[in-house]
Amino acid sequence: MIVSRRWLEALLGRSLDAREVAEQLTMHAAAVDGVVPLHQDLGDILIGRVLDVKKHPNADRLSLCRVDAGGAEPVDVVCGAPNVQAGKIYPYAPVGATLPGGVKLERRKIRGVESNGMLCSAKELGLGDDHAGILELDTTAPPGSRFLDAVTVADHQIVIDVPANRPDLLCHKGVARELAAVLGGTVKLPPIAGGAAPAGGTARGGSAATAAEGGVPAGRSRASASSGRVPMGVVDGVEVRLEDPEGAPRYMIAVIRGVKVAPSASWLTDRLTSIGQRSINNVVDATNYILFELNQPLHAFDLAKLNGPAVVVRRAKPGEKIVTLDGVTRTLTPDMTAICDAKRPTIVAGVMGSAESEVSPSTTDLVLECAYFQPTRIRRTRRALGLSSESSYRFERGIDMLGMPDALRRAIELIVAVAGGELREPPLDLWPEPQHEKTIFLRPERVAHLLGMPVDAAEIERRLSAVGFFLAPKDGRLAVQVPGWRPDVTREVDLIEDVARLKGYDAFPDELRPYRPGTVPDAPEEQARARVREGLVRVGLLEARTLPLGPPDGPDSMTILNPLSAEEAHLRRRLLPALVRRVEHNWANHNRDIRLFEVGTVFRRGSGAPVEEWTSVAAVLTGARRPPHWSEGAKLPDMDIWDLKYHFELAVELAAPGCNVEPATGGAVGWQALQRGGRAVMGWAGPLEADAPVWAAPLFGLEVRLALTSRAPVMYRPLPVQPAVEQDVALVLPPGVSAVLVAEVLRRAVGPLLERLDVFDEYRGPGIPAGHRGVAWHCTFRDPERTLREAEVKEAMARGLAALEEELGVRRRAG
Repeated sequence: MIVSRRWLEALLGRSLDAREVAEQLTMHAAAVDGVVPLHQDLGDILIGRVLDVKKHPNADRLSLCRVDAGGAEPVDVVCGAPNVQAGKIYPYAPVGATLPGGVKLERRKIRGVESNGMLCSAKELGLGDDHAGILELDTTAPPGSRFLDAVTVADHQIVIDVPANRPDLLCHKGVARELAAVLGGTVKLPPIAGGAAPAGGTARGGSAATAAEGGVPAGRSRASASSGRVPMGVVDGVEVRLEDPEGAPRYMIAVIRGVKVAPSASWLTDRLTSIGQRSINNVVDATNYILFELNQPLHAFDLAKLNGPAVVVRRAKPGEKIVTLDGVTRTLTPDMTAICDAKRPTIVAGVMGSAESEVSPSTTDLVLECAYFQPTRIRRTRRALGLSSESSYRFERGIDMLGMPDALRRAIELIVAVAGGELREPPLDLWPEPQHEKTIFLRPERVAHLLGMPVDAAEIERRLSAVGFFLAPKDGRLAVQVPGWRPDVTREVDLIEDVARLKGYDAFPDELRPYRPGTVPDAPEEQARARVREGLVRVGLLEARTLPLGPPDGPDSMTILNPLSAEEAHLRRRLLPALVRRVEHNWANHNRDIRLFEVGTVFRRGSGAPVEEWTSVAAVLTGARRPPHWSEGAKLPDMDIWDLKYHFELAVELAAPGCNVEPATGGAVGWQALQRGGRAVMGWAGPLEADAPVWAAPLFGLEVRLALTSRAPVMYRPLPVQPAVEQDVALVLPPGVSAVLVAEVLRRAVGPLLERLDVFDEYRGPGIPAGHRGVAWHCTFRDPERTLREAEVKEAMARGLAALEEELGVRRRAG
């Protein structure tokens, strides 16, 4: 959400510092992403009065102007604009001034006549698109005054990251309300520039038809939702029928006749331009102004283009089509609400209108819609059509249903002021089931208990009243009426949260107070997750948290019903794809050395259950093996497949202690974790493919399923006091025989005397049969009670070699 500093100043009636506004909003309301200055690059521009205009002696289309710029003597300026006149005031850029875009003016001759600076157009100052004439100013500032001091165009855009549960911050009045609560002051809507109260109806200070009367003007009847009849009415000859009260719980219509559609006044254009909005015409700009001022989306129809004339709010028919304002033909479904005339749909309710009923320069009579649409319905419609707008963004979060009459009254006043016309009958308000402000009871002692410090009732009332709540004491509690613009406040704890944020989180003490530690152990899965995290962090990996949504990852990927986007429409089957995307993001930011891991839930379409889910551990590795040091030079060795094996063995030991790490089958490069006994695959590790720059190192990854088994306790044993006997043995392994199998057979056959067994060499080449390999082992023998004799070791080794040859076909290498 972009708000204008000057617009906020108009609402608060005081000057504001943009940086202070950003700080206070971040501390008390919502985070501010940035503050963007507008037109601050006009500091060199001055106010100039043209004293005399003469024809250029050497050019027919140029004029020579004598300009009073506040100096000791007037200056000569060559100008090519046809609208410059003597006695008028214009923006003047002197020699040495820098214009928007970085152009620095110099004194130079134009067709033989020296020009000392320039008179500026709106486009040259970045204030509009008009480049044909010089910008004429209406100011009493003396020549030589700074342009920014004389003409209030300097502004700041404050970019607010509005949470989804705070739709009241999607307008300037809502933001100003929060600032008034923190900085002091009151919020008051500024008067409409050049506006007079319209004749008839609500804009003269009256109100729309009351809820008690069903929102229907005098002399009309209404039908409640419970009566089974359709709520309907007629306003100034336009019939209105509310056939879908579920989709539109409240619907208001006003008819304004005799308007003149034209370009907007400069003040209105400036207001919208200051927040990045494009001016269209005075009527549309007026509705957009109310949208950004009061958070009430409006829509204006051309009455002459409505069949009937009638406005019918109903569910769309199957296959019904509409061409929206963006020129796209869209197909509607019965799950959507459509605003129609007597024959066809004219608006996708809450999302976008159609070109067939839009306001045009020939429009003279308006039908102005002010509605509340059911948020869930609008959200589903927007997703189904792939169409988003400023209106849908607000409707799907919930607007102020109770504030609609005030917003409509303000809109009528504004339209009459900028486009003329008159309101001949009061607006029609169809509200089948009127609602009132909800009341929540707040206990001061509960506030103190949750916040950890006492907050007296007077402070609670002062802070909540400042943002629109109405409080009254009742039975030792505070009865709090929640304003309609705060749909997020539904419980007592929501009010306590508001007290905390308005008081300021920095006002709460941060000391550690006495507490009683719990004795209930963590759940087994939480213990396993903590064990894995601690172990992987110890070896230098950083934990990542990625979204559980992404693109499809195989035929058994689970599709979600309401995805955030087409790229995030499936639940993840693995953790590795998201981690690879994080690596690519780091590469894009020129980070080469990356070690990330994640512990998270993965999902898969099951055969029995609708969905299977479990916890996995994944990691990605790329870049240098260790941090750089000045003594080693610029080039460090990169991590390779053996670094991956070490991290994979560690991950398996932490996450799945009941598994063995073995080479991957089928000729694949890498390893897999196989469950002992069942031989089920519990994990995998190997090289990964990614969109890598040329300077990136190879990328490796691993993923292991987390087993909820406890690790075997570490047993104490004393240091050995007996000497060890060490021998090396070279073996020839047939194809398909792994070193793990050899080690298992040797340990079983030799028995407890074999204390340690390590591979220290592998050989393939002459002297070894094709497909075989030679593997050398270092064997350590020890008896904890006595010194071993050489004969005992030879006998034990002989048993092991015999078992290897018999079971695996492994023989001792000759020579």
